[in-house]
Amino acid sequence: MKKIGSYTVRGKVDDNTEKRILLFDGRFDTAYRVIDFRLMGADANNAQSDVAGRLSTEPLGVPASPNIFNFADNAQIGWASSETDTALGTGGYQSIVDPNNLVVEDLYIWANDAANDSINYMITFDKYDITDWQGALAIVRNKSQG
Repeated sequence: MKKIGSYTVRGKVDDNTEKRILLFDGRFDTAYRVIDFRLMGADANNAQSDVAGRLSTEPLGVPASPNIFNFADNAQIGWASSETDTALGTGGYQSIVDPNNLVVEDLYIWANDAANDSINYMITFDKYDITDWQGALAIVRNKSQG
């Protein structure tokens, strides 16, 4: 694997919805590794804006509590949360990313805000030049079959 660049994707996802992030360039010899995943509520003035979300390599839909995060699911590769302690101030952040992730196709983000507002996200990637067999193996693993 040869690193060929670093990229950042940022945007908003509506509360309790899943959004597709287009990464696939039509080639199976390039892949992305998620390095960092951050979430923050859109309204920093709302002290109730506690958020949580996950990244997956296939659409998993809106989860039902208590199974929001599932580290045993190969399709889930990143989990993050943040809280707002006081108006105009954020509290703690938590971000966990599987260090062995490799995304060949698209990525999916789901997030939820306790205040029912939209959620800001920022995802940092490294892009790699890989062999076709590494790409095929990554695709199988990303589909919860590895």
